[in-house]
Amino acid sequence: MHSIDDGPLRSPKYVRFTMQNYRNLVVWQKAHLSAVNIHRSTESIPRRGNTALITQIRRAALSISSNLAEGCGRGSDADFAKFVHVAIGSSLEVESQLQFALDTALIHRADFESRLREIVEVRRMMIGLLKKLRPVAVEGSWEPIAQSQLHTARILKACSS
Repeated sequence: MHSIDDGPLRSPKYVRFTMQNYRNLVVWQKAHLSAVNIHRSTESIPRRGNTALITQIRRAALSISSNLAEGCGRGSDADFAKFVHVAIGSSLEVESQLQFALDTALIHRADFESRLREIVEVRRMMIGLLKKLRPVAVEGSWEPIAQSQLHTARILKACSS
């Protein structure tokens, strides 16, 4: 999945991700499956008056795996990290849209909980990937995402009680 640069700096701090087939990334596989599942979950939403929401949630879900794929083809870890950042933002967008769909009774709670668990897992994996791509830049910069993760955990706990 990654290789160490040929050169004098061989410590783990200098691990570089090489251009690779994005399909080999587990995080891409899970993001892709999540997008497929979200597409299926939104099929039950009535189209009348909800076309924009259906389109937006599907696009945001698809954006996660698409940005991972595009970033994977970039020539540097810094470029890849930019696309991972965008994908993380898209995962938060999907989470917000799922919450809206639940609160307006457009999706069932069971669908909401399943899709939310998938999105949270993918986001955690992307944050881990980002830490490997940019270990120094990530230190201390994830406070807003960490707060979001705590909020999501509370929602999931409340849903299961």
